[in-house]
Amino acid sequence: MAASRTVVVERRIEAPQGRVWEALTDLPAMARVLSGVERVEVLTEGGFAEGTRWRETRRMLGREATEEMTVTECVPPERYVTVADSHGMHYESEIALVRGGATADWTTVVMRFTAVPTSGGLPGLLSRVVGGLGVKAVSRALAKDLDEMATAIEHGG
Repeated sequence: MAASRTVVVERRIEAPQGRVWEALTDLPAMARVLSGVERVEVLTEGGFAEGTRWRETRRMLGREATEEMTVTECVPPERYVTVADSHGMHYESEIALVRGGATADWTTVVMRFTAVPTSGGLPGLLSRVVGGLGVKAVSRALAKDLDEMATAIEHGG
């Protein structure tokens, strides 16, 4: 069994923590804001909280990959953790928002994505992506997501 892989990216966003939190947890807007996201289907009712579930379809390496995400930890407006299990892999994403500046007018967003092989299941697209050179591809994709989110937040998009 292969070892787990973790990718961490961070980005300073010129906006207060609360505004960044609202944007990062606005699931219906994700497909509009992030070019890598084809569609999002929210599966639970109510606001973004522990237990929130959605299906997210992304285009990766020229193919569509759909994963069902579940929020397992949620501490507004500081951090949340999501998990997904697919094709013999367990994925965990942690998003942390760190207030910055004396007036808290900017926020550093830290994204940590970990993939851990589980027993059984055939290697899927994401497991291939996270292995070897795929770590760089995942890092680039996460950095692109953060850049696009920052642009939307900073320019009101």
